[in-house]
Amino acid sequence: MPRVARLDAAGVLNHVIFRGIERRKIFRSAADKDWFVQRLGQLLSATRTSCYAWALMDNNVHLLLRTGDESLATLMRRLLTGYAGYFNREHGRHGQLFQNRYKSIICQEDIYLKELVRYIHLNPFRAGMVKSLQKLRSYAYSGHSALLGEKNYDWQQAGYVLELFGKRVQRAREQYEQYVAEGVEQGRKPELVGGGLIRSMGGWEAVKKLRLKGQDRVKGDVRILGEGEFVEQVLASAGEKFSRAYEFRRQGYDIDKVEQRAAEELGLPVAEIRKSGRERHRTAARSLAIYWAVRELNIPGVALAKRYGLTQSAVVHASRRGEEIAKELNCKLLK
Repeated sequence: MPRVARLDAAGVLNHVIFRGIERRKIFRSAADKDWFVQRLGQLLSATRTSCYAWALMDNNVHLLLRTGDESLATLMRRLLTGYAGYFNREHGRHGQLFQNRYKSIICQEDIYLKELVRYIHLNPFRAGMVKSLQKLRSYAYSGHSALLGEKNYDWQQAGYVLELFGKRVQRAREQYEQYVAEGVEQGRKPELVGGGLIRSMGGWEAVKKLRLKGQDRVKGDVRILGEGEFVEQVLASAGEKFSRAYEFRRQGYDIDKVEQRAAEELGLPVAEIRKSGRERHRTAARSLAIYWAVRELNIPGVALAKRYGLTQSAVVHASRRGEEIAKELNCKLLK
């Protein structure tokens, strides 16, 4: 069966899961986990990606993220490639570290945010890595300890989650801890990481209720956890982005033609865009070209960084500046 293309929408909630190849350990020591956590924090801050929950086990990782300046694919590529390189060097090994691709599930926030935070943070307890909920409080490699004030990670959006449980921090922590404890008896809830329509609708019970109401034809998708209307909105948004990029490419637009348009708008030779340097007119034209390349052609930031000899963070900054220039000049890629 062919792999389903990932949905990589901006600003949405994603439950991300990845495992070691053949379920082998991807962390052999506390030092490995420390390196991973440090790298994760750096990348989340650099890409302005929000993290609401996370948990490291010996052979798998769960993250609950909202995408920011960079796509989820870019963030995960940098995270996993960097860690695999570290791990192989540290332990004198070669070859693939992770099993297949990471799994990402777009989630409907108003229904599933609290549920997923609890599910993810209970994983170390359910896996037997910690023996009690009391010991889970101090487990250093999940976001649970930060929500309870035991640890502090400046890249974790602990305040955002706690506000769901109360206005006063201490009371919110008490309500959150009780909520987590109540989840132990509910089991693993496979619909949160399973597949297809059943997951999209929140499990069999939700589907049965809809059928009793005569609502048999409900949109579902293996990549999305949410109600039918939410699923349709996400798919429509992804389809619109794909269709726009396809239309530009159909009309012959590639990075070279994008540069030509940017140079034309700024009134300078196209060769100036490709030169290094920080002259104002040159960086403005390059920023406009980068913005159009990212937005309209879906060209990855890593490819643009290589083309212009920039860091990926510089590409993100240039894209933002390019958007401002496009608004100032009231110009579009297609005349």
